[in-house]
Amino acid sequence: MILSINGQMYTEKDAVISALDHGFLYGIGLFETFRTYSGEPFALDLHLERMQRGCRELGISWKPDERQLRMQISGMLSASGLEDAYIRYTITAGPDILGLPSGDYSRPTEVIYMKELPPPAASVRPAKALQLLQLRRNTPEGPVRFKSLHYMNNILAKREVSTYPWAQGSEGLMLTASGHVAEGIVSNLFWVKDEVLYTPSLETGILPGITRAVVIQLAEQAGIQVAEGLYTWNQAAEADEIFLTNSIQELTPVHMLYDTAGKAYPIHCPGPLTVQLQQQYRTKVGN
Repeated sequence: MILSINGQMYTEKDAVISALDHGFLYGIGLFETFRTYSGEPFALDLHLERMQRGCRELGISWKPDERQLRMQISGMLSASGLEDAYIRYTITAGPDILGLPSGDYSRPTEVIYMKELPPPAASVRPAKALQLLQLRRNTPEGPVRFKSLHYMNNILAKREVSTYPWAQGSEGLMLTASGHVAEGIVSNLFWVKDEVLYTPSLETGILPGITRAVVIQLAEQAGIQVAEGLYTWNQAAEADEIFLTNSIQELTPVHMLYDTAGKAYPIHCPGPLTVQLQQQYRTKVGN
């Protein structure tokens, strides 16, 4: 594996960061995951805008350089012998004092990880099941949820999925503390009922996903009614169609819901609006 730290490429065994990096000590850092199509990172400007907003909130002095990042990604693809890749782009607070500083972080650490993806034509994901979890979605650390290094809630959710024998390979679905549908462990959630596209509001504290935003835009351009709000598990379980979104898996249809007792709720899959939006998304990314 080839990695880049502060613009310098390393092999996996040679890549190191400081033990005093506050990303390591206190989880002060953010990351973005995205993929390339024909060597070009998709929606990179949107990912960098979200990253910059988060860094501003955390007091990390960082400004994106999209041109330079594109050059780094191109160089890493070439060095790795890849045409396309899964990319994780991380900005941490960088090394600082042992303790919590009162000022901004002025020496952030930039890390780029890259791994292989299947060719675009083979990357359409098969349908998944969605497992309701007992673990509730935690509230964001600040006003809006960022894609931060504080990931314990997601890890505990992943561990819970593994305890349900019928749900192996499923995505987990978390509710808010008040019982409203939130999001998957690594995905945003959409469903269709009577030709209306529903998705939980950002008011629930979910991640404002980049693919989520693109799908909403595509749906509105196609004249599909989109409703964002506070919804219950029962409303989702009565859906005509369900799909999940993230930047790597794109739009993944859901064929089954399971509650915590193992009761199954079959879902028509893939539904017509899901297929339509998948096609629109593939057109937008150029594949």
